[in-house]
Amino acid sequence: MCAALVGGMDRLKRDYMNEAKKNGVKLKCYTGKERKISGSLGNVDFVVLFTNKVSHKARKDVLAALRGTGVPVIMRHSCGVSSLRDCIGEATT
Repeated sequence: MCAALVGGMDRLKRDYMNEAKKNGVKLKCYTGKERKISGSLGNVDFVVLFTNKVSHKARKDVLAALRGTGVPVIMRHSCGVSSLRDCIGEATT
């Protein structure tokens, strides 16, 4: 299973990756500072969007890219590792 994380904190990137790996998910991390996230999303099973640490432009870009694809987008305001754990659990069940 492959997922994308948009937003979050740079210093927690390694922790995000480790938590996803523990749950059997390959994670692509985007801090929201990249120019065009939609072009590099690729084929993902679900997207986790941390809304408090991402720009409005990046959020709109991701949502526009996923519109009509049927890929679920899970949005959370907090950006902790436990929030990611909850989102992965929600998406995999």
